[in-house]
Amino acid sequence: MRFTIYQESRQGGRPNNEDRTTYCYSRDALLMVVADGMGGHHYGEIAAQIAVQTLADLFHREARPVLADPFRFLQKGMTNAHHAILDYAARHRLKDAPRTTCVACVIQDNVAYWAHVGDSRLYLMRDGRTVARTRDHTRIRMLVEEGMITEAQAAVHPDRNKIYSCLGSPNTPEIEFSRKIPLEHGDILLLCTDGLWGVLPGELLNNALKGANLIQAVPALLTQAEMLGGLHGDNLSVVAVRWEQSYVDDSSSSISTQAMAPDEITTRLDEFGRNPAYKTDLSEDEIEKAIEEIRTAIDKYTPKK
Repeated sequence: MRFTIYQESRQGGRPNNEDRTTYCYSRDALLMVVADGMGGHHYGEIAAQIAVQTLADLFHREARPVLADPFRFLQKGMTNAHHAILDYAARHRLKDAPRTTCVACVIQDNVAYWAHVGDSRLYLMRDGRTVARTRDHTRIRMLVEEGMITEAQAAVHPDRNKIYSCLGSPNTPEIEFSRKIPLEHGDILLLCTDGLWGVLPGELLNNALKGANLIQAVPALLTQAEMLGGLHGDNLSVVAVRWEQSYVDDSSSSISTQAMAPDEITTRLDEFGRNPAYKTDLSEDEIEKAIEEIRTAIDKYTPKK
């Protein structure tokens, strides 16, 4: 595989950052995950951390070097994360479990597979246009699809961010899967939270990324979204990849997995409370305790090697 990838998360105008992102890759498979936590204090970020870490841990165990069934992997990873969040809430006797959206994508054999729950989005862009996009799990999106309101009305509706499916809810999450999408050289996959897509329309994202260097273009988009979001703007996070199925081009920003061993995995995952981008008011002792409890919750649902 050869690809260029970039991930970043920003606090926006919120008091802390409850978004989480990660990507992992073996010689022949790539995983990307974005989660947007909900829950107040540090619980929303714990729910998001559990989601991305559960999927990353499962990828480490099952990508050898490919996943036997990418859709089953996504279903199992998100379901395990859901139950781990509920266990965490029960252990802490929380009246309401923390929750998180989640969008995750696997690429292997030049084919993309993705799944999502909530309103964090995935865009597949080709030649400056969106050829596929996830469907937000919001009641307002349902009204638009039923013809009850217009897209313009949805954009300013007071309930536009109310989702009906997420991880950590008392209800079983509605996990929606893509079909298998063969990728072409130059395709861009953009996974992001609503802090980005909520203020930047899809057409702008397409135009900004068409033929651009992702390492430069994506931070510029985040800065633009931050400015438009203003003092009360949401957290905004993104993982973006440009797929390069050819090994001809030599770019310093590209990743080639050609020389990796079959059992080798590379992961970019920030540990809870350790990344300055994820502001938290927890003490070091509280962070250590949270990390241990997150690991305990995840380990219950992640089989050992």
